[in-house]
Amino acid sequence: MRVLVTGATGFVGRRLLGRLERPVVLSRNAARAEKSLAEFKVKAYDWDPEEKPPPAEAFDGVDAVIHLAGDPVAEGRWTESKKARIRSSRVEGTRNLVTTLRAIGVRPKVLVSASAVGYYGSRGAEELDEHSSSTGEYLAEVCQAWEHEALAASELGVRVAMVRIGIVLGEKGGALGKMLTPFYLGMGSPLGSGEQYMPWVHIDDLVGIFLHAASTDSIRGPLNGVAPHPVTNREFTKVLGKVLGRPTFMPAVPAVVLRTMLGEFADVLLASQRVLPRATEASGYRFKYAELEPALRQILKR
Repeated sequence: MRVLVTGATGFVGRRLLGRLERPVVLSRNAARAEKSLAEFKVKAYDWDPEEKPPPAEAFDGVDAVIHLAGDPVAEGRWTESKKARIRSSRVEGTRNLVTTLRAIGVRPKVLVSASAVGYYGSRGAEELDEHSSSTGEYLAEVCQAWEHEALAASELGVRVAMVRIGIVLGEKGGALGKMLTPFYLGMGSPLGSGEQYMPWVHIDDLVGIFLHAASTDSIRGPLNGVAPHPVTNREFTKVLGKVLGRPTFMPAVPAVVLRTMLGEFADVLLASQRVLPRATEASGYRFKYAELEPALRQILKR
C-alpha cells in the first residue's frame, strides 16, 4: 500500500513515516521536507493547504491518504489570528485536499483524516465514545467542520475514516516533552482541580490506529485515538512522578494562574474528556499500551 501523508514533518507524522514504504509527502516546502525526511526516502510535493489544492501528480499510484496537517494547537498564545489559523489550516486544508481528489481520474481507496477529542468539548466524568455528541465550544466546532470536509470525499467513492486524537505521549516531543522539566525539578503538580480527565495515547498506538483504519475496509467514520483507560490529571501527575522517581507534593496550579499565563489555551488543559475508544476496539485494533504506567516506562526507558 502506497500512502500519501500530509503533516509528515510533525511529531506524529515522522513516527508514521517509519512504518511506511515509499511514502509520498505534501509539504509547504517540498525540497526542505525531502532533506528533513531523508531517512524515510520520501517523495515530496509542494502544497500550501490554505491557499490551493495539492498537485494531482502527487496522487499517482497512491492507495491511501493519511491527512495530519494542521497548525499546532499547543504552540503560541491563542490570539484571534492564531485561532483563525488553527481553523483554516484544518478546514480549508481538508477542503482543498478533497478538491484534488474530485479532479483526478484514479482516486485513492481511503482517506484517513486526523480530528481531535476536542470534538466532544469538556464533559466532566461523562463517558464519551464515538457515538457521543459534540458541543458548541471553539475546538468542538473546528473538529465538526474539519470532519465535515473530510467526509465529502465519501461522495467520490473514497472510504473515509477520522481519528479523533487525544493527548499524544512519546519521546522527543509532544505533550510529554513539555511536562518533563518541572517534574525533573521536583515541581510536578496537578493543574486546576486535578480532577479533569486526560484522554492520553502512546504515539505507537496512535500510528497503529491510523494504519489500521487505512488497511481495514470495514472502517468508516470516527475512531477515537485514545487509550482505553483515561486518567485524571491528578492520577497522571502521580504516575509520572512515580516513573521518574520525583516528588509530586507541590500544590495544584490554580486555574486562574494558568489562564493568566496561557490565555484561552488554558481551557484546553483544564477541559475534562473521559473519552473511550469503543469503536476503535470493536474494529479489531488491539492496544500495545492500554495502561498509563507501562506506556510512560516504555517512553522514558524506566
